[in-house]
Amino acid sequence: MHNFLKTIGFSKIQTDMQLEPLLERAVNEKYRTLIINGNEGSVIEQYQLPVAPSMGIAVVGERTPDGVFHRNYYFPYMRSYDGTLTEAGSVERHLEKETYAGVLEDFKSGITLIFYITNSVQLRELQKMDMRVKARQAFLTGLASEGKILLPIEKKEDPEAVKRQSNERRRLFEAARQGDQEAIDTLTETDINMFNELHQRIVTEDLYSIVETTFMPTGVECDIYSILGEIVSLRVKENVYTHENVVDMKISCNDCIFHVAINESDLVGIPAVGRRFKGKIWMQGNLEFIDDETDCQADDDNADAVG
Repeated sequence: MHNFLKTIGFSKIQTDMQLEPLLERAVNEKYRTLIINGNEGSVIEQYQLPVAPSMGIAVVGERTPDGVFHRNYYFPYMRSYDGTLTEAGSVERHLEKETYAGVLEDFKSGITLIFYITNSVQLRELQKMDMRVKARQAFLTGLASEGKILLPIEKKEDPEAVKRQSNERRRLFEAARQGDQEAIDTLTETDINMFNELHQRIVTEDLYSIVETTFMPTGVECDIYSILGEIVSLRVKENVYTHENVVDMKISCNDCIFHVAINESDLVGIPAVGRRFKGKIWMQGNLEFIDDETDCQADDDNADAVG
């Protein structure tokens, strides 16, 4: 059983036998089919079973030449249409099966973001065609196993000043990655000053009245994160099979925008725009690829034009 099936409204399913009819239905209905050639005459197939708008269960398997489908794996998914542009996105294959993790080196939070790629079959097809591709943007979503709603904090700083500080910090992070010692020293000094300020304020204030948003890895899995972010918009969706409600929240967290889904029964508090969500999420995403050779040729043409 996948740990995050309950997130999309299957909290009462406790065994693989209970889930089996849904997985069979996904294959038989052939919704959003993706098929690529495999080895020795077989084909790799991916099907999706929608259970609510923009979310469902994906099933991936191999169909042998005699027409028999063998399921390899499945996973719950949620789609997003809010993309995060990247110039330093890459992929790494998992050891157990031919699925992939996406890696964003230029994630706005200042960390290297690792997430589960939901369009691994498409990536396998591109690799099979020997195409040189690179990631252009990632459509990130998070499935939450639990969470709570926190009240917003009073924002005393000018939004434009906060934006400028954030852009400057990202610039420093990028320079530090390139080995710029001055940027490293500046970031170190900033962190020391911030620590001293927090040490003084924590004596008289609550932690979550000081910290507005957070984004950090948690646990042993590399794509599990603990987040605290502001709710930008939200929508309650109903699972058509179980009639359980799923809350889909667009979250602003450390200058990043992504969607988070959680089963309404696992959410403590009443969500509302402007309030904050705190919880643990499994980060997944759909990577959009572009032809690296075309992009490189465009860069060469631009360089020639400048020259």
